Amino acid sequence: MYIGIDLGTSEVKLLLLSDSHQLVATVGEKISISRPAPHWSEQDPAEWWSATGKAMAALRALVPTEFSKVRAIGLSGQMHGATLLDSSDKVLRPAILWNDTRSAVECDELTAKLPQLPQISGNLAMPGFTAPKLAWVAKHEPQIFAKVACVLLPKDYLRMLMTGEKVSEMSDAAGTLWLDVAKRDWSDELLAITGLNRSHMPRLVEGSAASAKLLPAVAQAWGLSAEVIVAGGGGDNAASAVGIGAVSTGDGFISLGTSGVLFVVTDKFRPNPASAVHAFCHALPGRWHQMSVMLSAASCLSWVTKLVGAKNEGALLDDVKKLSDAQRAAAPIFLPYLSGERTPHNNAHAKGVFFGLSNDTDAAALAYAVIEGVAFGTMDGLAALQSAGTTVGRLSLVGGGSRSPEWAQLLASILNTEIVTLEGSETGGALGAARLAWLADGGKESEVCQAPAIKASFLPNPQQREALLPRYQRFKALYPAISAQFSA
Repeated sequence: MYIGIDLGTSEVKLLLLSDSHQLVATVGEKISISRPAPHWSEQDPAEWWSATGKAMAALRALVPTEFSKVRAIGLSGQMHGATLLDSSDKVLRPAILWNDTRSAVECDELTAKLPQLPQISGNLAMPGFTAPKLAWVAKHEPQIFAKVACVLLPKDYLRMLMTGEKVSEMSDAAGTLWLDVAKRDWSDELLAITGLNRSHMPRLVEGSAASAKLLPAVAQAWGLSAEVIVAGGGGDNAASAVGIGAVSTGDGFISLGTSGVLFVVTDKFRPNPASAVHAFCHALPGRWHQMSVMLSAASCLSWVTKLVGAKNEGALLDDVKKLSDAQRAAAPIFLPYLSGERTPHNNAHAKGVFFGLSNDTDAAALAYAVIEGVAFGTMDGLAALQSAGTTVGRLSLVGGGSRSPEWAQLLASILNTEIVTLEGSETGGALGAARLAWLADGGKESEVCQAPAIKASFLPNPQQREALLPRYQRFKALYPAISAQFSA
């Protein structure tokens, strides 16, 4: 048996997996977010640990016999968060999370100090990453920065409390802006521009390797053997990829959750920072991945559902199905930038836009425009990945948006590729973390990283694509026409 721990932004999720690929049980424990000032997003790392302990006790109580057979634990988690420790491993301040945008100025300052930053790190400096957060702390909380002895990512803070070891792995470390992503090693140059060095960093392992064993006291408290190993694990998206079997070059998935992600596995480091594409290490050795990121995806559908007073998202999508081709062609164009945008615009000031409203525009037309606009934003991301030489095959669709066949078909037609939904894809990073634990315990990748069964397949519809392409061209023309107004 193998446990996957997924430390999300709102919940710690645990999953128990058998070596016959059976999902034995899952449990979750909610955690809270603090927003003490505009653009701030923080959490208390002590709450991560408390929630993990409660979830572990719940899992043990749910399936005690299977729980006793656990041989390894894997970790997945929200990326980019800055957990600052002093020389006694005491947390110095609340962790600054991935969706905290206070450090925009520091991003520009870091790039000015080291213009080759995007080429080494594979990414533009953005407020979501870890390094600008430390630059902000150095500037605004110098008394805290002076005490920083180590910086850990959220899941790696859990690992330290579990094992006593400070360790990270390649996929999560790639989201700090301190990693030389091509070399899979810390970059002395990138560390230096934030006033840090290798002594402030954890040691690195591959995600499928063993990182340490449980501390005896933790093993006893959780009811596990002290011989249980803890795998390197992965950042949330890389771990999710392992969970759905996206482990070979060209494998990929689209995640339509609060944000939207297009993730494609690559055989080498393929940066394209000019288009705000993320180039990270995969959680498996010798592989990398590219990622385009939309800051609002399925959350746009939730927003328009509330806006028009619909009963729920499903009911609104039922109305969308009834629209004729002519009504779809007359629907507004929607820019899905409700929270700003990353790929391809890297503009925190971008806003959502409905263009082309008329007296005939109704709730169903607005909802269609929204799911179409998110599909168009995903197409922008695919184009950015392709411009870096990345090719994609069939793409899996995961996240809340995967429940909509209408959305899946739109994506298949505009991206001109097969889209499939998978059994059990809602388990996310927790399944991938458990699989990485299995690999660390000696499992073979070909056996462990199987793709789940396909639930449904959606092929490109040539007629639908022909109707969508002129609307996509208008979508692409809108942003440059009005972008100057966003910052104003």
